Amino acid sequence: MKLDEFYTEFHHWLINRGPNYVGGLIIFFIGLWFIKFLRARLRMRMMKRGIHSSLQPFFLSLTITALYVLLIIWVMNIIGLEMSIFTTIIGAFSVAAGLALSGTFQNFAGGVLILLLKPFEIDDSIVAQGQDGRVVSIQMFYTVLITADNKTVIIPNGKLFNEVIVNITREGRRRLDFELRVGYNNDIEKAKAIMTGVVNANEDILHDPAARVGVISLDNDCVRFTINVWVDPADFLNAKINLQEQMLKELAAGGVNFPKPGF
Repeated sequence: MKLDEFYTEFHHWLINRGPNYVGGLIIFFIGLWFIKFLRARLRMRMMKRGIHSSLQPFFLSLTITALYVLLIIWVMNIIGLEMSIFTTIIGAFSVAAGLALSGTFQNFAGGVLILLLKPFEIDDSIVAQGQDGRVVSIQMFYTVLITADNKTVIIPNGKLFNEVIVNITREGRRRLDFELRVGYNNDIEKAKAIMTGVVNANEDILHDPAARVGVISLDNDCVRFTINVWVDPADFLNAKINLQEQMLKELAAGGVNFPKPGF
């Protein structure tokens, strides 16, 4: 009797639920094939679009994982499985993970935006978060700089992207500014000519745009000259040191006197 009841129940289930399971399995295997096909197409499309190599695995993995989740949910709906418990578990896990990893997600989002929007690239010199250095690595969660005195600085991308970033390298040249104080008892035109000659003779100076040498202010004890020249960003410090040293030597050799401190 029990066997007859089992066959009756099984036949009833097979008639009413069997087509749903068969349809679900068909959709599942077709979906797997489609996702595999789409993975190859997405990889090719990202390479053609020039998406950064650090972002390609992330976007590919995120897209494929989302498709797998949607496929499983679709198949479960076709089969008729209860989704309320599954949805509750996923929701609770998402909230817990979000609270625990909020800072990490901010850094991750900052890394994605930096790689997409490219406010700076590898080998650019930037000033950010009070640090001045050359970018040697852009990771998903942090950016690595090397400073002029060879210190490694690691900056979280979340903070880096949400603050002011000064890209020194992008424009291809950088203006070098400094001032010199000359006493009133000197020949001002001669002093200016010496400074201009030093600028024109310096090999580190770019001549387009043109350099500028002139009087910026008249102080009580001196005439203040400003020197504005353009240099390659990578040569900025060397150019500044060499130019200032040569200025002092040539002005002294030309008999130009400098005001004494405190007078």
